[in-house]
Amino acid sequence: MPANRSSWVSRGIAAAVALPLLALAACSYGSEKKTDSSSKENVAAGAAKIDGLDTVKIGYFGNLTHATALVGRQEGLFQKALGGTKAEYATFNAGPSEIEALNSGSIDIGWIGPSPSINGYTKSQGKSLRIIGGSASGGVKLVVNPKKITSLKDVKGKKIATPQLGNTQDVAFLNWIADQGWKVDAQSGKGDVSVVRTDNKITPDAYKSGSIDGAWVPEPTASKLVAEGGKVLLDESTLWPDKKFVITNIIVSQKFLKEHPKVVEAVLKGSVETNKWINANPDQAKAAANAQLKVDSGKELPASVLDPAWNSIQITDDPLAATLNTEAEHAVKAGLLEKPDLSGIYDLTLLNKVLAAAGESTVDDAGLGVK
Repeated sequence: MPANRSSWVSRGIAAAVALPLLALAACSYGSEKKTDSSSKENVAAGAAKIDGLDTVKIGYFGNLTHATALVGRQEGLFQKALGGTKAEYATFNAGPSEIEALNSGSIDIGWIGPSPSINGYTKSQGKSLRIIGGSASGGVKLVVNPKKITSLKDVKGKKIATPQLGNTQDVAFLNWIADQGWKVDAQSGKGDVSVVRTDNKITPDAYKSGSIDGAWVPEPTASKLVAEGGKVLLDESTLWPDKKFVITNIIVSQKFLKEHPKVVEAVLKGSVETNKWINANPDQAKAAANAQLKVDSGKELPASVLDPAWNSIQITDDPLAATLNTEAEHAVKAGLLEKPDLSGIYDLTLLNKVLAAAGESTVDDAGLGVK
């Protein structure tokens, strides 16, 4: 590993980060929902703009681990909190492209996983982003072909997919492999287990074709594999204290946070209200998330996939900061990351203000907050 690499970017991830923004715009940005006059996304007549700002640009992934963003958009809860400041949205397929969009100003705030958050922060020497809130825990499973793998020890010698070299699930799987006493070269994926980096959209087809024997993946990909005959061999939550670990958090451009803290506070208010509504109305929230997935991708999830996937994800305002630090340690152990300085990656001031105002418990930054 080159000595000057300060984050767990591989050649593949570096290439993804370097994608031209125009190309990204063609495939990822601008999934603005076409709305009619009654849409919950519309700005209410006469509503005042926060700080006089016309719009705030919000990014997220079109998957269930980003349920807060899906439901908050579908139900108009972000727009309600923002008043006359219009919420505009963009969807992404991978963390590097969302970080690039944040750095370029194409989005201001985003829902994203822990690995790209750490990667973006360390690559910029702590200048590009802050994590300002939590969103989800769990929703990651090792699903295998039960005809080939019947126990954890049977994973040795098999071909197991992860979404991307150095992504959150890849790091977790490499760490689990090491804990079994097995050896794998992190960069090539070759060793006692063959780690096959495969886009989540392709993984179910790869499973059906037999080119992989299983996958360590987030929802809903895990439940899609189960629907194809796969078996859940391990739920990652069982490897963590209290079965909780960060899978999605909220990031903001430091520039935007400094210039528009009231707008950021409003988005966080919308997030907290959305999470409260999701946990109080799980069935309605599940339907709302699926409806937004259909808007974003043109296809909703069948109940056989949606129901188990939804049930495995915990929605939370807590960013579970201690687990982010542990995930970074796992990446260091795998050889994908030089020991990072994560001090200052969190700024939970506005979130705790919103939580306190709502009568909720405040959350902790595990000593990694802005001093």
